[in-house]
Amino acid sequence: MKKKLKIGVIFGGKSTEHEVSLQSARNVINLLDKTKYDIVPIGINKKGKWMLQNRANYLLNENNPKLIGLNKSNKEIVLSAENFGALTDISSGQSYEKIDVAFPVLHGPFGEDGSIQGLLKIAGIPFVGASILGSAVGMDKDVMKRLLRDAGIPIAKFIACKKGDLPTFLEVKKILNLPFFIKPANTGSSVGVSKVKNSEGFKEAVDLAFKFDTKIIIEEAIKGREIECGVIGNDNPIVSVPGEIIPRHEFYSYEAKYIDEEGATYKIPAKLPKNIIKKVQKLALETFKVLSCEGMGRVDFFLKDNGEVLVNEINTIPGPVMFRRLWEESGIPFTKILDKLIYLAIKRFNKEKKLKTSI
Repeated sequence: MKKKLKIGVIFGGKSTEHEVSLQSARNVINLLDKTKYDIVPIGINKKGKWMLQNRANYLLNENNPKLIGLNKSNKEIVLSAENFGALTDISSGQSYEKIDVAFPVLHGPFGEDGSIQGLLKIAGIPFVGASILGSAVGMDKDVMKRLLRDAGIPIAKFIACKKGDLPTFLEVKKILNLPFFIKPANTGSSVGVSKVKNSEGFKEAVDLAFKFDTKIIIEEAIKGREIECGVIGNDNPIVSVPGEIIPRHEFYSYEAKYIDEEGATYKIPAKLPKNIIKKVQKLALETFKVLSCEGMGRVDFFLKDNGEVLVNEINTIPGPVMFRRLWEESGIPFTKILDKLIYLAIKRFNKEKKLKTSI
């Protein structure tokens, strides 16, 4: 009988998207094929402590997004660079059996920005998803948008700034018109995002965004449909059918995404002309490649009334619910997608292992 791979699913983390990560981890753990994998749940609490979790009860209030939490564990662990996948109990010094592949399901800073990817790379563990560069670029909306713009990929107009070079409301209005959005450069899930309609809301929106990052993005508001497309692969990625999100809130906010069950409706596949579908899929693949992404990604678009398609952003660790539905509608069961992601992680690891590290 073929030995099962040990998959370390890493979730939680020091991030404003901690609770979102818990929801995503539950979906991934439930859908991983238990005949192929032994699942090792690794929860990171909000203080950054790593804990080996019990698969039977690693979450509290798992079906309530408002109250979901990481269960306590008496097995605080550390991942050492010398142990190549072995997890060590901090209090006893006991080493647990090595994990074969890490599956980060960490949204936002310290998980989706290249931090955990760098740690796993140093520790010599294959891991699912983009590597260090693709993760960091995908997280920083300023760098991401500049790379896309330089590659000729259509995006909305934007301004990136820090506190020392913040433009005035009138300067922003002149460049972007009203309304416009203000958001932290390095968060996801619409955390810290505001829609500014007048001068009165400008300072409040800026102050809110700077609570979550040292750099903010000010972006023109695009009137159009919100379209999303999944991508998987390393060197030869493939793309899913597009789906559409129709927010019932003023915009697709954190509450609309994760708290309010009626916050949005989803149309998968999106009802689009064939030429627009091809355009969206082509841009999704181009975006994935330009941003040095690997493994998986979800590319988000705006579709204007005149047929113009603009890339909004890429999510390198997409929430599995929408991602799953995109692939299932494309004819691939999500358990097979998870298998593919694990295969891609191992394939990249083995390829990189052959590279010379000395001369």
